[in-house]
Amino acid sequence: MSGVRKRRLMGEINVVPYIDVMLVLLIIFMVTAPLLTQGIEVELPKAGAEPIDPAENADPLVLSVDQDGNLYLNVGDEESTPLDAKRIIRMTSVVLERSPATPVLVKADFRVPYGDVVAAMVLLQRAGAEKIGFLTDPAELKKLEAS
Repeated sequence: MSGVRKRRLMGEINVVPYIDVMLVLLIIFMVTAPLLTQGIEVELPKAGAEPIDPAENADPLVLSVDQDGNLYLNVGDEESTPLDAKRIIRMTSVVLERSPATPVLVKADFRVPYGDVVAAMVLLQRAGAEKIGFLTDPAELKKLEAS
């Protein structure tokens, strides 16, 4: 027995594989995070309005109007497909029947004529929305006063 050496047990955990896994997950999340934005891309008008408290109802109903006047709703599987007026009214009324406290917002490109934005708001009102808000890009008050 003098030729047999006893091995000492290693009491440490090798964390290098865990660090590798965490770095891979970090890269995956960094790549996918920009893809998780809601709705379509529009260039919002600048305004110095106060932001809405995000603690209240995290998932608002957003009707987007692009620069060509196409309407999009952030409900269902086809968020990037233009919708007609009847379908918007139907989808909005279903959402508001399920959850009447859902905030309703209009997200319009700044190049859209005012009449098209009002027409979109009328569709939301026909569907049962009582309060409708607007999404804007925050701007400094000095910029607004200068223009």
